[in-house]
Formats: sequence, structure tokens, C-alpha cells
Amino acid sequence: MDLKTATALRRLRLVSGPEAISFLLLLVCSVLKRTTDFNAVPVMGMIHGVLFVLYVIFWADAWNRAKWPLKTAALYFVLSVLPTGGFFADRRLKREAEDAVIASRARQEGVVSA
Repeated sequence: MDLKTATALRRLRLVSGPEAISFLLLLVCSVLKRTTDFNAVPVMGMIHGVLFVLYVIFWADAWNRAKWPLKTAALYFVLSVLPTGGFFADRRLKREAEDAVIASRARQEGVVSA
């Protein structure tokens, strides 16, 4: 994995957690708006919208650089629209990055994988 691909995956990872948290907070704010006089939906909606747009931009960049198959790219996109999906995306991306580092070190040491 080259540096630009690793950077694209890291950016996607870094935005997936906050995007998931903002989605959950937006859901809480929506419930509070309907049950109390508290209305933070406009503010939380804007925050979540910005984070979601960033996620989609970083997702497209990561898909392009990592050359994911359509199934993998679709999975990461679907995870962005599920309330806790960003946490799962973060975990999968972390595992993918760790596997790439291990493979890179093995290539440097001349270890051939079977």
C-alpha cells in the first residue's frame, strides 16, 4: 500500500467515528424536539451534514486509491447511513490498515505468503 492510499484510508477512519456520533446525537435531538421544548436539530443537522459530506468525499477517494471491489465500497457506503455504522467502518478500516502494514513488512523482509 502506498502512502497516498494509506492516507486516504486514515482520513476515512478519522471521519467515520465523529460522523457516527453526530448521527446518534441527531437522532437524540430529534426525539427531544418532539417530546420537549428543546430544539437542537438545526445545529446538529448542520454538523452531521458536514461530517457526512466529508465521509462521502473521503470514501470516494479511498475507493479510488485502494481499488476496492464494488462490494467492499458499497459496504463502507451503507455503513455511513446506519446510525452506528461509522464505528464498524472504523474498526474494519483499522484492521485493513494493519494487514497492509504487516504485508508491507513481510515483503521488505522477503517473506513470501502462501
